[in-house]
Amino acid sequence: MTSDVATGITSMNQLERKMHLKGKVLKTTKAGAIVDVGVEKPALLHVSQIVTDNKQPILRVEDTLKEGQEVDVYVRNVRDDRIEVSMIEPLQLEWREIDKDMVLKGKVVELEKFGAFVDIGAERPGLVHISELTQGYVKNASEVVSVGDEVEVKILDFNRRRKQIKLSMKALQPGLDEIEGVKITPAHTGRRKKKAARKEVEIESAETAAEPEPTFMEIAMREAMEKAGLAAPAKTVKSRKGKKGSNEQEDILSRTLNTRA
Repeated sequence: MTSDVATGITSMNQLERKMHLKGKVLKTTKAGAIVDVGVEKPALLHVSQIVTDNKQPILRVEDTLKEGQEVDVYVRNVRDDRIEVSMIEPLQLEWREIDKDMVLKGKVVELEKFGAFVDIGAERPGLVHISELTQGYVKNASEVVSVGDEVEVKILDFNRRRKQIKLSMKALQPGLDEIEGVKITPAHTGRRKKKAARKEVEIESAETAAEPEPTFMEIAMREAMEKAGLAAPAKTVKSRKGKKGSNEQEDILSRTLNTRA
């Protein structure tokens, strides 16, 4: 993170954490230095927060700072009448500030087969797994992003102890069923329709089989009885005694015809 130097700061009440200031060393000690940052009270710069020009820690204050030297510092803390500053540029996003579902902008800094690493200003870059890059199948992360790309990501999870941050780009993209004009048909819908059609055919076949066509003798008997003014007999159910039932129908038909004659 490279922040702009704050200007016009004249009061402690205007100071905020991580604010970038220009200061002047008033005094050095073994424990650190006293720095004037332009407000009513000087700030304390601890030896552990002093670094060289190439951002390396130091062993002795006098090896790096001199009285009257101008330095770049960042506000670490402001409490009561005490101001603490650091020469170490603070993280844009500290672990205590990270939370799930946060949406941030970052830069792709590395690509791997399994995903892309994105710098979001935290201690470590976060990982966008290949399955979280975009909607649909992705064979290689380079198909979606390149090193240096500015992207928007959502924090899915993080582990401070392992220093791991899981990110997603897909979570910020509309799903296929959310795109206007697109109708999603599940793959199994067609199979369900075919199965239902087969079942209907089976039912129709079963109903047809349950109602056999009347025989010639049955048709002749009905016509004869209707002409004679008699009620038609109930449908004969075939059984093991089917032959006997057939003989009885023939007798009835014969008697009916004789009566008419």
